[in-house]
Amino acid sequence: MSEAEADSTEQTGEMSDGLQVELFHPESDRSVGDTNKLLLGGRFDIHPVVFPGAIALIAVFVAVVFLLGGQAEAAFAGAKSFIESTFGWFYLLAVNVFLITILYFAFSKYGSIRIGGVEAEKEFDNLSWMAMLFSAGMGIGLMFFSVSEPLYYLSNPPAFFGAEAGTAAAGTAALAQTFFHWGLSPWAVYGLVGLGLAFFSFNRGLPLTFRSVFWPLLGDRIYGWPGHVIDLVSVFATLFGLCTSLGLGVAQVNTGFSYVGGDMLGLISVPTGTIPQITLIAGITAIATLSVAAGLDGGVKRLSTINLYIMLALLGFLLIVGPTLYIAGSFAEGLGAYLNNFLALSFFTGAVGAGAGATLDGTVSAWTVFYWGWWIAWSPFVGMFIARISKGRTVREFVLGVLILPSLFSAVWLSTFGGSAINNSLFGNGQAMAAYNEVGQTVAMFALLEQFPLGAISGLLATLLVITFFVTSSDSGSLVIDHLTSGGKHDVPKTQRIFWAITEGVVAAVLLLGGGLTALQAAAISTGLPFAVILLLMCYTVYLGLDREYEILESEAFADRIERMTEEGEVEVDTTGRETVTGVTDGDSTTSDD
Repeated sequence: MSEAEADSTEQTGEMSDGLQVELFHPESDRSVGDTNKLLLGGRFDIHPVVFPGAIALIAVFVAVVFLLGGQAEAAFAGAKSFIESTFGWFYLLAVNVFLITILYFAFSKYGSIRIGGVEAEKEFDNLSWMAMLFSAGMGIGLMFFSVSEPLYYLSNPPAFFGAEAGTAAAGTAALAQTFFHWGLSPWAVYGLVGLGLAFFSFNRGLPLTFRSVFWPLLGDRIYGWPGHVIDLVSVFATLFGLCTSLGLGVAQVNTGFSYVGGDMLGLISVPTGTIPQITLIAGITAIATLSVAAGLDGGVKRLSTINLYIMLALLGFLLIVGPTLYIAGSFAEGLGAYLNNFLALSFFTGAVGAGAGATLDGTVSAWTVFYWGWWIAWSPFVGMFIARISKGRTVREFVLGVLILPSLFSAVWLSTFGGSAINNSLFGNGQAMAAYNEVGQTVAMFALLEQFPLGAISGLLATLLVITFFVTSSDSGSLVIDHLTSGGKHDVPKTQRIFWAITEGVVAAVLLLGGGLTALQAAAISTGLPFAVILLLMCYTVYLGLDREYEILESEAFADRIERMTEEGEVEVDTTGRETVTGVTDGDSTTSDD
């Protein structure tokens, strides 16, 4: 999230002179953060309802987990099981609605609408934009699941594919199912949220918070209690989606230090478990705090650049020393199986063939529902990041870029690591699978890297990569929650971001203490449930916003204003085949039609 954050001095949702303000911005006497309160000598700039409301609810949650003690894990497990069995079908249908909706926006007449208005220019070139999309959204998750998930499916093939465990057919099924969980569907969630936030902030001049997306339905009431409730739900979805990633990441860091330092190098025995992981959370959160203090350019931007280099180095290393041809073949075959079965997979529950009283297929309930809830809970963070970097792009360009580019990158990463693990199980010594079965998910990647040259070095690089992802996710997450709890302001005090970075670490530690991985998964899918309802409403409000934008673009008032601009100054007008204006630039600029 580095480059987008570094541009935070750009007041995304604030009013400015220009055509977009004259014709497209709503008439309102409200401004970003106009009711905020300054506390502790200006060290906190807070929304008077959302900030204290979020703190109070988080404090209640932490207190309840501590009071439950040993019962917390059972409570989280029960909540997770209830949501999976009762609302799993809802998650599946909701994500499909999100995908269909943004594809409609892209390929309909609304696809030519430019984010930020016809005068908006791209803030990032195509290469930078694509690079940031690759690094957004799934860093820690890809590290955690890219080996363990395909290995699980190899031994427990998804019922949908009907493959026999431990066979080549199971390997293809494993890659296809993993691609499904990390491909178009999650990026449809992120794309919808990013498009909604970007449109209502850049095109309507509203605060960069979720309440703004509901302007077509609520008008000025977004600044009242309906908006407060929406932003509070968004804070919780962001917080628990982030804590899920942080908890998974610290578990893998703990295992990485233990496996590489002890089993591979024989140098040091690092204990594993909840207490060491909480200690690591404290240490890494402290690093994240220093990153906040260093500023955006000196902290997060630098770490994000390191992230990208390490990730590409690790990927390139395994492509070279691993079973290169097998990886290429598994990418093609897995991608083909995924695309060929995409529609059926998207709606598959397994309940019909399981008989009376059945709920969901095991793979769907244990994996798909968790993922869909996690992506929905994580979407405010990733969506706001995508919104921040996408000004100046058309809706069509935005949707296709967000859907296709990161999905392809995920497929390459999963083919490389997951394909290598499958190859090791089917044709190698099977050590990756043995370690996975004996120790668990967190060790799978390190056990795989051990099978290749320089395994200890690559294992340390993988551990370092998870740590840097942890730090940048914590810091970036604190920025997003700051937006939500400061009424959409961008220039919140540094102390406030430090506060949220520490809070995220505390909540992640409490969840680990109160129930480990089960608690993290339960928190993600629980907060994802109400937020899924908000996103379904968002489908409609974004449609209303785009439709209104298109109506103004086709209006006589807009045509007259463009004509006057053309007569008064040296400007060039870009249009689509329907003569709809898509861009207005200085006459000396080089432009191209959409």
